[in-house]
Amino acid sequence: MSPSKPRPKLKVVKPKLQGDAAVRWSAAFIDYVRSECHLADNTVQAYQRDIRRFQQWLTESGKPIPELGIRDLSDYVGWLHQRKLAPASIARHIVGLRMFFRYLQLEGILQHNLAELLGSQKLWERVPEVLSPGMVQKFLEAPRPYDPFPRRDRALLELLYATGCRASELSHLRVQDLHLTESFCLCHGKGNKQRLTPLGRAARVALQDYLDHERPLLAAAAATTTPEWLLLSRRGRRLRREAIWELVKKYAVRAGVSPTISPHTLRHSFATHLLAGGADLRQVQEMLGHASIQTTQIYTHVDQSRLKKVHKQFHPRA
Repeated sequence: MSPSKPRPKLKVVKPKLQGDAAVRWSAAFIDYVRSECHLADNTVQAYQRDIRRFQQWLTESGKPIPELGIRDLSDYVGWLHQRKLAPASIARHIVGLRMFFRYLQLEGILQHNLAELLGSQKLWERVPEVLSPGMVQKFLEAPRPYDPFPRRDRALLELLYATGCRASELSHLRVQDLHLTESFCLCHGKGNKQRLTPLGRAARVALQDYLDHERPLLAAAAATTTPEWLLLSRRGRRLRREAIWELVKKYAVRAGVSPTISPHTLRHSFATHLLAGGADLRQVQEMLGHASIQTTQIYTHVDQSRLKKVHKQFHPRA
């Protein structure tokens, strides 16, 4: 096992330099989560944005980090609320702050991690939006022959729902990761962790149609060598995560489903429908690539039909 990169060493500075120190500590923390914790690039960038916002609040409050109390941190959460952040965003800010303070503990800058005393993340979570199976069907059928690349878009939508993958994971899916004969694909998740995701018949048919008729044309438009990515843009480049979001929004409007849905809505629907059909929570955790089953458990609160079915089947007074 190769040795990890040494954690950036920090020095406690005098009070008059605490403003500059907070900036240096933040930069060292971001380097720590990137190089030592091996978090995904998108996660690191999210932490970077969150810590930058925390620095803005620190500047406005005029207090150095070592002097912050739990009341101050609660004021910070209130400050986030005033900026109309979504509950999920506030939850992520709290998680990032806990990790940042834990890092400062490791460096001996803080003796206690008061951020751990902030309200549980569950207090800030929203129940994820989920499409019904009927709505999913309308959504998957939204691409039409007059669209620029209907076969690619249909394959993309089918992949989102069939695998439960994140948009960034599908963006980086390579042709060699696809195994249609064996009905699975190899997904590279957060922290470059690999997992196998099954592919149903509808997804396999849509993917084969795209590979046979549209992808060769898109690949021919590439300025360099033959691209390795499965989903290509009109110029033969990797289809970016942002472009996937735009396509999902486009077809949501056309299908008449909620305009607030995103690629993550298909991921939520994938997990919820599996649980409603009787899948084991641990199996769903593995297919989603969740490190903790607590993250997967949120889907047990979304679908009540399975509980009602079990109650009706087994309760003697149902």
